[in-house]
Amino acid sequence: MTRRVRRRTCRERDGRVVRGASRVVSAGPEGEEDAAAVEVDWRALPDDTVLQLFARLNYRDRASMASACRAWRALGSSPCLWSTLDLRAHRYDREVASSLASRCGSLRRLRLRGHEAAEAVPGLRARGLREVVADGCRGLTDATLAVLAARHEALQSLQIGPDPLERISSDALRHVALCCSQLRRLRLSGLREADADAVGALARCCPLLEDVAFLDCGTVDEAALAGIHSLRFLSVAGCQNLKWATASTSWTQLPSLIALDVSRTDVPPSAVSRLISHAKTLKLICTLNCISVEEEQLHNPAVFSNSKGKVVLTINSDFKTFETMFPVVDVKEHEVFNQCNWSHKDKIAGDTMTWIEWILSQSLLRIAESNPQGMDGFWLQKGTALLLRLLKSLQEDVQERAATALATFVVMDDESANVDPARSEAVMQNGGIRMLLDLARCSRESAQSEAAKAIANLSVNTKVAKAVADEGGITILTNLAKSMNRLVAEEAAGGLWNLSVGEDHKAAISVSGGIKALVDLIFRWPAGTDGVLERAAGALANLAADDKCSLEVAKAGGVHALVTLARSCKLDGVLEQAARGLANLAAHGDNNDNNAAVGQEAGALEALVQLTGSQNEGVRQEAAGALWNLSFDDRNREAIAAVGGVEALVALVQQCLNASEGLQERAAGALWGLSVSEANSIAIGQGGGVAPLLTLARSEVEDVHETAAGALWNLAFYYGNALRIVEEGGVPVLVKICSSSGSKMARFMSALALAYMFDGRMDEVALVGASSDSSSKSVNVEGARRIAFKHIETFVLTFSDPQMFSMAAASSAPAALSHVADAVFIHEAGHLRCSRSEIGRFVAMLRNPSPILRACAAFALLQFTIPGGRHAVHHAGLLQEVGAGRVLRAAAAATTASIEAKIFARIVLRNLEHHQSGTST
Repeated sequence: MTRRVRRRTCRERDGRVVRGASRVVSAGPEGEEDAAAVEVDWRALPDDTVLQLFARLNYRDRASMASACRAWRALGSSPCLWSTLDLRAHRYDREVASSLASRCGSLRRLRLRGHEAAEAVPGLRARGLREVVADGCRGLTDATLAVLAARHEALQSLQIGPDPLERISSDALRHVALCCSQLRRLRLSGLREADADAVGALARCCPLLEDVAFLDCGTVDEAALAGIHSLRFLSVAGCQNLKWATASTSWTQLPSLIALDVSRTDVPPSAVSRLISHAKTLKLICTLNCISVEEEQLHNPAVFSNSKGKVVLTINSDFKTFETMFPVVDVKEHEVFNQCNWSHKDKIAGDTMTWIEWILSQSLLRIAESNPQGMDGFWLQKGTALLLRLLKSLQEDVQERAATALATFVVMDDESANVDPARSEAVMQNGGIRMLLDLARCSRESAQSEAAKAIANLSVNTKVAKAVADEGGITILTNLAKSMNRLVAEEAAGGLWNLSVGEDHKAAISVSGGIKALVDLIFRWPAGTDGVLERAAGALANLAADDKCSLEVAKAGGVHALVTLARSCKLDGVLEQAARGLANLAAHGDNNDNNAAVGQEAGALEALVQLTGSQNEGVRQEAAGALWNLSFDDRNREAIAAVGGVEALVALVQQCLNASEGLQERAAGALWGLSVSEANSIAIGQGGGVAPLLTLARSEVEDVHETAAGALWNLAFYYGNALRIVEEGGVPVLVKICSSSGSKMARFMSALALAYMFDGRMDEVALVGASSDSSSKSVNVEGARRIAFKHIETFVLTFSDPQMFSMAAASSAPAALSHVADAVFIHEAGHLRCSRSEIGRFVAMLRNPSPILRACAAFALLQFTIPGGRHAVHHAGLLQEVGAGRVLRAAAAATTASIEAKIFARIVLRNLEHHQSGTST
């Protein structure tokens, strides 16, 4: 993608066009231009000033600026700008290497990620390269490493890890030794082996080699390491196959060895004691997470003490003991890891502290990743503070690794995003939030990424999330989300995702411009970048759950963005969050137009219907939830059916009987929403939807059987479906809900479904559809009717208080009826919306010979017309249209009616008078 930089920009102020690139205009108190406007000619800036500006840009922006003019292009290629190159966040292959080669003649330090990038390094033609740091190189081969070494003979430092180099053998190690005679530092992770011949080649060919780290390697020849006489720093952390008797004997012969790292190994205490006693130059042995050593020290705290100032560092150590290694250097305790305090006073001390920082950051990150038991005390008492000290290191990779460890050690469970509250709050209490935010604002994109990741993980804790917001973290993360570096944008979006869970933070994210930044992310990165897309969609989904923020999401193009993901992306995590976002946008009903907007977005409904057939349960659940919310809009309801939604949701409800409760609820809810339409309701019944809904209605989970009862209530309105419910054994299911559910709404809707089924409309179809076994079917229907009526009556009577009802019957005072209405009102029923046909059917029930149905109908109309109910005015209007006033008065005065039916009818009349005075009777 080519990028253009405008050399002159325009902005409009008060109707005037101001050329910003050539003239800086300051406005006076009343908006008048300052007469002394400052003329700025960017082309006239001194070269060293331009170079300073270039040095503060990332490579992408630097290239864009260099394309502005010929002079800047020449300056952009200055060797001082290309001595260091960090390509980890960028696509890097042979083609890119070829395009960069003309600038890399003075390249000295290179950081990269991936074995493909390592293969392209020779294409830079940087023969003077001194240092290579690579990660993510699990696929690196012997041949690639050998070529890299052969093309860069001046190499002094080679670090590859932490991913294991499973395909690298001792052959490649020998090539490195033979080609890179100036090598001073060699740090490799996960080698299959480092045999005697390869290590011997390092000893013979690399006379300056002073720092060797073979981390988590399969086998290392202990005796051969003793031949590297120049060795000052050695780490074999994580190596599990070492022969400690040989190692502790041979390594004591190393004439220059200052520090040794055996962390995460099975080193025995005897080997540590032998090294302390016999190694003349050795000052430090690091034994973090070495179980045997820690247990020995626990039983005998003085086991490794000596008078020579040597230190054995364990997780139980006091880290200020570093001072004893260099008694001539005066360093305050809290400044132990400030290299400036060491390096200018004692070079050996400075080099040692630099190495200690590196090995500590490595070991602490590995320990955090493995999360062994029994480490809580260490993390809370020392580990957190130690990581925060390392966060201030002058070594960039140490700083970034410390941030990564902070992001890692707080996470207890990746799947459930469970964060340890004590550990995360320890970071906050030690001032870690401000440190991480400061790091996130630095100019290094790699540091920005790791800091944002730590902030994101820590923000799962609500207390830490508040601290992040209070410290200005939302604005910082929003700015990072606009980064052209995908890794930075991805982690920043993750931080906004976690922060957006808190209701208090949603508005702040919106005000900071976070919503627009998240929407832009979705369009900026291709579909293959699942991390950034999932995080951006997840954050938008959280924000869409807020009424006001949902409007901002729609305004910023969020509907189109989420629909685009739902239609085109193939990644389950992204699809789940996109569907959840659309569900939340559609969840606000009459409060905004988002429900209709989602339905009208091209391809939205088709995509959601298709997602109900996904192999991923989370995707199916969120898609069903979105269709459920969308079905509350009449146009959406019919449009969903038109694109195959009825068939897809019937298939889903048939398949989800053994799935999660969330999927069951949403599948049943989507059918409930669609079944408001007569055509859809009939199609659901004919398509096999009754049986699985009855299965879900048997669930012991309230949310599930309540939603299924709602769908069955709608279906039972049509006599064909009512008969199917009876034939499928639905009466006992509805009776059980009606009598024993803990949800008043579930009991209410099951009672209404039973009333629909047995108000007489089903009888004709039952007789017409009967064959030779018609009598048995007729008997079954009649028996079912008796059972249904018994439980409908019981349900209504549960809302009856004889004393209260007697007082209301004897009194003409409105307060008496209001008291009853308040006592019997089911608040959730106020959200139900009935059609004209349904209201008409309840009115017809008021004339039914059965006093039970009359009482049930009056009770239902009471619920639907209570003042303050969401659709009460709508229902009152429908009652007026069907002439319900006369019928209600008759029901209230009927001598054969129960006292409950009379009182309920009077309350409905009162409600109608409240909504529409002067109703015609």
